[in-house]
Formats: sequence, structure tokens, C-alpha cells
Amino acid sequence: MNWGALEVLLSGVNKYSTVFGRVWLSMVFVFRVLVFVVAAQRVWGDESKDFVCNTIQPGCGNVCYDSIFPISHIRLWALQLIFVTCPSLMVLGHVKYREKKDMEYTTSHKGKHLYARPGKKRGGLWWTYLVSLIFKAGFDAGFLYVLHYIYKGYDMPRLIKCQLQPCPNTVDCYISRPTEKKIFTLFMVVSSAVCILMCICEMIYLIFKRIKKLILRKKDQEIERFVESHEMAPLSHPRSMYRSKSSVRVDPTVSLQNLNNIKAEEKPLKQVEES
Repeated sequence: MNWGALEVLLSGVNKYSTVFGRVWLSMVFVFRVLVFVVAAQRVWGDESKDFVCNTIQPGCGNVCYDSIFPISHIRLWALQLIFVTCPSLMVLGHVKYREKKDMEYTTSHKGKHLYARPGKKRGGLWWTYLVSLIFKAGFDAGFLYVLHYIYKGYDMPRLIKCQLQPCPNTVDCYISRPTEKKIFTLFMVVSSAVCILMCICEMIYLIFKRIKKLILRKKDQEIERFVESHEMAPLSHPRSMYRSKSSVRVDPTVSLQNLNNIKAEEKPLKQVEES
């Protein structure tokens, strides 16, 4: 498989990603794809040829090998890398759709743009990015569970007992280079777990950043309503003309604490007017 082409394709997602997303992509291609291509494939290249059982019964070795390795680690990791990296293409596709839509809008509206920055994570693109993170973390966690379920853990035993047909009795089967395979298995499991952690951190970062923006927007709206209510208030008494300008026009960047102080200063004025 041409992993280089996939790396070039996914590198375009980097400019739309956060810091966590860039670290995640670097970990995937440095600690997983590179290790998978350079070392892991060679370590598991002899798994079937050097799988030996202490019997000469025809077919016994093949049946025992199929029982112990229902799916090869290499093929399972290849599927995992494909499934994990594909959700990033959702973000890239959404950005390209926005760019195309913005180009059509600019052509039909004499230079006006529909999106100031098509790659800005707002609206639907924010949800697409969040869903892609959920898929990436979910696929990694799912494949870790499948690997643990199939092989009853992440260990690689040196000796395996097999008593399946057509074996005449319980035979001993030996896996080639079990220690080296165990090390690579644990390395891939740990790197997958770190990638899941990075996805979770990025999701928390995006959600908290969105909540912060909503809170600031709500505060700005409260300030605007307060300013408008004071600007539109009728001067029902001549004494109200003596109000200071600070009680009528408020700086939009003023904090809520300052607004409370202004309200407290206005209460004596209102009491004087009512008397």
C-alpha cells in the first residue's frame, strides 16, 4: 500500500487542525505508519512459515495456526490505520465544499464572499471536525478491543497447546520470535492509546473554547442591551438632565462589575427624581 500518498493527502488537514490535531497526525505517521512499514512487516513476515508444531500430521499445523492467528497483526493494523486516518478527509472535504461554494457566490455577487475564511471552524465545519475526532478515537478504541478479544490480551506466548482436528492429540506449537513480536504489539497498543488521548484532549479543547465564546457573546449582548436601554430612556423629569454622561453612554468593553457600580450610582438619582 502507498502510505506516502495518504500522508500527502492528510497533510492538507494540518492547516485546519489545532495543536492537538497536528501532534496526533505526527504521531500517526512517525510512530505508527513508519514503524509499521519499516519494522513490523518484516517481523511478522515469517509468522506462517516459521510456525512449528511437534507433529507430522498433515493439516494439523495449518489448523492450529488459523486458530491462534485468526487475523494477522499486520493486516489488522493496516485496517486500523486506514479507518483512523479516513475521518480526517471529512474535514478536508467540507473545507473544499466551502471553498467551491464561496467561489460560486463570489462570481454571482460581484466579488463579495460568502465565507471570510472557509477553513475557520465555525458552524457546520466545527461539527464536522468534532465528529471526525469522535470517529478517530472510536476506531482506535474499537481496534484495540478487537485485538485484545481475539488474542486474549496483548501477550505473545512462546508455547501454545493445540488439540484440534486433524491433530492426533494435544500438540505443542511454537511461534517464531515471540519476544520481538510482543514488543512491537505493545508499542502499537501504547501509540494507539496516546492517539486516543490526543483526540479526547482536542475534543475537550474545542468544546471549552466554544463554551467560552458563547459566554463572551452573551456578556456582549447584555452590555449592548444595557447601553440601548439607557440611550432610549425618556427624560421624564427636569432633574434627570443632571445625569452624568457616564450613566447614559457606556463603553462596550466595560465589564459587568463596572455596570453594577454604574447601576448603584444611578439609584440615588432615581430616588431624588421620584421625590
